[in-house]
Amino acid sequence: MVMPRAQCPRCERTVAAAPIPDAPGRGRLWRHDEPGTRRDADGALVSCPGSLEAVELPTPVTQLTLDEREDAAAPDALF
Repeated sequence: MVMPRAQCPRCERTVAAAPIPDAPGRGRLWRHDEPGTRRDADGALVSCPGSLEAVELPTPVTQLTLDEREDAAAPDALF
């Protein structure tokens, strides 16, 4: 399954976001590391403070529409 991607408000990385049930258009960011900070001085993994934060998801894909051309042939004229 492909997850939508959203920008973390803390570190500005683009990460996967899981949709939140009963919250259309909102998602929860997946756990991620800030750029350049994966472990602390003791070697423990450090997550970005924006991990698991709820964010607005990008606009879903919409169907493109075609403009009608004046010079287009009528359907009856095709046969």
